[in-house]
Parts: sequence; structure tokens; C-alpha cells
Amino acid sequence: MVHRVKGAVVRSKGAPVTLETILVPDPGPGEALVDILTCGVCHTDLHYKQGAINDDFPFLLGHEATGVVSAVGPDVTQVAPGDRVVLNWRAVCGECRACAKGQPQYCFNTHNAVQKMTLEDGTELSAALGIGAFAEKTLVAAGQCTKVDPDADPAAVGLLGCGVMAGIGAAINTGNVKRGDSVAVIGCGGVGVAAVAGAALAGATTVIAVDIDPKKLERAKDLGATHTVDSSAVDPVEAIRELTGGFGADVVIDAVGRPETYKQAFYARDLAGTVVLVGVPSPEMTLELPLLDVFGRGGSLKSSWYGDCLPSRDFPMLIDLYRQGKLDLDAFVTERITIDQIEEAFDKMHSGAVLRSVVEL
Repeated sequence: MVHRVKGAVVRSKGAPVTLETILVPDPGPGEALVDILTCGVCHTDLHYKQGAINDDFPFLLGHEATGVVSAVGPDVTQVAPGDRVVLNWRAVCGECRACAKGQPQYCFNTHNAVQKMTLEDGTELSAALGIGAFAEKTLVAAGQCTKVDPDADPAAVGLLGCGVMAGIGAAINTGNVKRGDSVAVIGCGGVGVAAVAGAALAGATTVIAVDIDPKKLERAKDLGATHTVDSSAVDPVEAIRELTGGFGADVVIDAVGRPETYKQAFYARDLAGTVVLVGVPSPEMTLELPLLDVFGRGGSLKSSWYGDCLPSRDFPMLIDLYRQGKLDLDAFVTERITIDQIEEAFDKMHSGAVLRSVVEL
């Protein structure tokens, strides 16, 4: 059976989002059909729209989603129809060299649904991050479904599917922030503010938020920042050092992903401290650092892929903390919108007016 549903598609580089009828097949072996409840408007979707990921147009956008499994293919046992799930783009294979080493959070062979969703004329769609959740239904690999508490607000917990998990994980998993640590986060958009929340959750006693936008700095304070630095007015490296006894922070997270912010993170950390890059650079960017400084400052320079998360481990744990009032996922949901307002949500993202617009389907 083929399901005809409404979905948000971008047909060519820079083209506006259009609502199209898409055809979604029943699940085959290892696949799951999911009725989408909510999907956050993430910067990665904008990157797809702009052609900054690849040129496999047309794209079915959306990936930061919560839904209900409506059908599963043969041999699928980890989820069943009726399960509330958060979708993820790390469907662990269990067989690659990372999984074999007991590091499935780095799985190098994550997989997606084999069958393709299409337009009415048969044109195959490329699903954003293998998900394509700006649609009433989507088809994914069953491993992309993480079963979660059905009583949790889907708009809030769905954000763990990408941006919020990336930020929290950058602090907790990649940065290994410990109780009593000092942490600085450069860039306080959705991912950066999530990193602030993650650092506070891990027990950091000094959490420094750095941005050029006062509104973003205020949001960072609401989510756990103990200090803020307006980097349009002061040198952020000197400000971070001043707030950490002159030494620099134990962990500095670059949530922007530009050469200049990475250098700030590199020099704003303490000796033997850790730099975590979670902001995604564009392909043309290059970095130049004195090799003697790389050697002489010691410590670790890390990249954080999806917050180095393991969805089956991290999503339920973080949702439990949310239900206990220890993690304010509601604060990330700035507005709830309909599927025909996605283009406007991209504009608001540019202006910094929102942490997340969430489409309710």
C-alpha cells in the first residue's frame, strides 16, 4: 500500500519550500512507518535548502521529530505499532569497527530506509538526514526510532532528535564536563544554549555564555549560564580568562563553527583543557594555528558528532530528567507552527528571534 500525504519539499538550491503530495510506501524489512506529531525547524534543514549539504534535490525536509509508529516491516522487534518514538539519524549497525570496539555512538555505518519516498510523478525524494519528517508520515529504518515516554510533550522531547541533543551531548559526552568544572560556550543559538544546559546539568560551577546578541545571552542565563560575555564589546578570550582566575575554562565549546570562534575557544581554555567543536563549518573554511601552541597548551581538541550520543541510552535518560523538572526542554520551544509556516520559520531563525519553531502536524 502507498500512503499519499502532505510534505514540505525543496526542489532546487535556494528555492522556497513548497507543500507537495508525497507517496510513502508501506515498510519493508527493517523499516518503520511513522505518523509524525511534531518536527523542529533546525538549521540543518536550512543548509539542505541552500544546497550546503549536497545537491541531491528534491529534498523532503525535517528530521527533529516525534511520532507514533503505525506499521513495521518484517523482522522488526525493537518497536511496534502504537509506540511513541523520537526519530534519530544514528541507526546503529552493530557490526562496523566502531560498534565492534564497543563505541556505537561513533557508528560508521548508520543506515536509513531502503525504499524511497517519491513525488506523485515518481521523482525520488532525498529525505533530510534520512528522515524527512516535515510530512504527515515518513518511512525510516526501524533503528532510527527510539521508544520514549508517551506522556512527555512531543514538541519538547522531539528536539532531542538533533539540536538539543547535539548541544547537551557536546558538554556531557564529548566534553566530559564534571562537577566543579568551568565551561565556556561560544555561540548561544539552539545548540549553544543546549550546551549551556548540559554543562549545568553535569554540575559545572562556572558556565560562561558568549555571544554578540543580548537576547541570546539572556536565554543562556535562563538555562544555566552563571556568567555572560558580549563578544561584540569585549575580547571573549580575555573575558573568559578573567572569569576563571586568569587561567581559562576547563572546557570550551565552539557552537558556531568558524575559524575565528575556534581560535577563541582554543586560547580561552586552561592548559590541558578541552576544546569541543559542535558548530558545523562550511566546506571552504580553513584553520591555521601555530603548531607549537597546539603542542604547548596540551589537552584535547575534539569534534562532537551529534553530541556523541547513543539515542537508545541518552534520549530516555534526558526525558526522565525533563519529567523530573531537572532539564527544561520546554524552554527550547519558542513557537508552535503549522507545516505551511516553515519558510517564515527559516526567516525567524536568521534573525535570532527563536530557539526553535516546532511544526505540529
